[in-house]
Amino acid sequence: DIQNYISRHKLQPIATGTGMRYQVMKDGAGTLIQPGQRVSMEYVLNNIMGDVIYSSDNEGVKIVEAGCGDVEAGLDEAILHLHEGDVAKVIIPSHLGYGLQGDHKSIPPYSTLIYTLKIIAVK
Repeated sequence: DIQNYISRHKLQPIATGTGMRYQVMKDGAGTLIQPGQRVSMEYVLNNIMGDVIYSSDNEGVKIVEAGCGDVEAGLDEAILHLHEGDVAKVIIPSHLGYGLQGDHKSIPPYSTLIYTLKIIAVK
């Protein structure tokens, strides 16, 4: 499913050893995000079929401490590859997302997650 998604959207993401994939769509001017930094981001979270699950338009800006496990493991990993101002597409396989449980709201079990992120501030 992930490879099909990548082909359909003509992406060329970087794959990490965990299976998370990311592609910077627009380079920011900031420095590389470091563990422990507070990161604010706008986002849209889609399922692999393209349906919007959550977004900062509805849920507000997401603020996390980088590398500290505040969010899904795949998103936490992806943030450490990005810079302030970057816009990126992040593909998170289910084992790095919500796995066999889902989030008990809108994300079903075994869901691949697709984030479009814009890193708006790093402190």
